[in-house]
Amino acid sequence: MADENYETSRFSLLPEGCIANIVSFTSPKDACRAAAVSLLVKSAAESDTVWERFLPPDYGEIVSGSNSPVAAYSTKKELYFLLCESPLLLDGGKLSFRLDNSTGKKCYMMCSRELQITWADNSMYWTWTSLPDSRFAEVAELQSVCWLEIRAIFKVQMLSPGTVYEAYLVFKLSEEHYGLDCYSKASIKLVRENGTEIGNEMTSSIFIVPPTQRRVIWRRRRRRSLPGQINADNRISRIGRDGWFEIELGNFFIGEGDQFDAQIEFLEIEQLNWKRGLIVEGIELRPKHF
Repeated sequence: MADENYETSRFSLLPEGCIANIVSFTSPKDACRAAAVSLLVKSAAESDTVWERFLPPDYGEIVSGSNSPVAAYSTKKELYFLLCESPLLLDGGKLSFRLDNSTGKKCYMMCSRELQITWADNSMYWTWTSLPDSRFAEVAELQSVCWLEIRAIFKVQMLSPGTVYEAYLVFKLSEEHYGLDCYSKASIKLVRENGTEIGNEMTSSIFIVPPTQRRVIWRRRRRRSLPGQINADNRISRIGRDGWFEIELGNFFIGEGDQFDAQIEFLEIEQLNWKRGLIVEGIELRPKHF
């Protein structure tokens, strides 16, 4: 403990600008922890020098191009947490943007209107409605289909490089939902501009079931493990940060300078039972937490 206090006191002898520069090479979480060391370190750790580094390089362009208002802020730290807690609407309300709280990496959600949903233009199968707790103007609600197919295409240049991203379907279930307790398929394909694929298509089985039905799913898992049925790799939905259900569809890595499309797909086209009550807000890409 004495050695730790000695090292802390030596650190505090550095000029504030030097301390700020050091802290800026850490992480937002580390900067918040460093602020508890001393008043001098707190001043450095909360400076614009530090939090400017945690914001994405193009944050100014993103904020100025937002279709939703940004609350007033006086420091870059305040702006950072505003962008973590209050998603912005971009591209005419088609995309939602926020920062990952612990890393400062970009997160984007594509609204359901921009997704490729089979038969979404036919009100017999899908309808469009507004929900007060959705960040988008409207969401897609499944009325009745036996062929469920939803796709999204993201250009990875918009994301943070050097990051493993996870794709999530963000949704709700209406009170009258049915036919969604069977397994569905999720896949991610990475495609260059010339149409060539990068690596192999990644697929997994997922279950659009609310948490209250998990016991039934787990009992079914113990009884059987047939091809296409529940196994250790299958994913089950959970409640996300804003109260909507979410389920991981897969993940992929973006390196420095990578330019390709991430084609993300969710579908159930094998059992062909009738389905109803899936309410889709969008598909979100966010950094994976290890």
